[in-house]
Amino acid sequence: MSLEQALAEAYASAPRDRVIFDTLELRHPNFLDDYGHPTAIRVVIGYEDIRARLEAYAPLHAGEEVDFQAGAFRFRLPGFEEARVPSLQITLDGVSELVVTHVEAAAHSPVPIGVTYRPYLSTDLSRPQMDPPITMSLTQVSVSALTVTGTATLADVHNYPFPAEKYIRSRFPGLFR
Repeated sequence: MSLEQALAEAYASAPRDRVIFDTLELRHPNFLDDYGHPTAIRVVIGYEDIRARLEAYAPLHAGEEVDFQAGAFRFRLPGFEEARVPSLQITLDGVSELVVTHVEAAAHSPVPIGVTYRPYLSTDLSRPQMDPPITMSLTQVSVSALTVTGTATLADVHNYPFPAEKYIRSRFPGLFR
């Protein structure tokens, strides 16, 4: 069962008085607030802002309650097929000038933009309903006047050597004659 099928099943069987808030967080070293402190762009699909607590090991503001701005974004959750790097397609619509400025500043940096997807339940904003949340790197970013589009991917795990340790003479002298 894919993640999308599992979510569709959960949505269909969920009580009507509970709503799932899909949230995105974008992070980059160039995202700074007015005081020069690191900040993140946090968005929730909907018409009202929410205040929710991040997980204890979040990359930025761990364990704190943070605000997610109401907005419109589309995404397709990553599939986990064999021999393919999982990717998350993201489109943020109606973004503010501040978001466009942040994303354009990050686009000229060699450091990728970090993206975290967290679903929250309307009756429990004390923690994300997915543990751990999906965290990826945003690549192939395109920015227009009111839209930011990009593809978020995991690290290219298919090209990691296995075993990752190199067996060299100085560390393993017994392997050489």
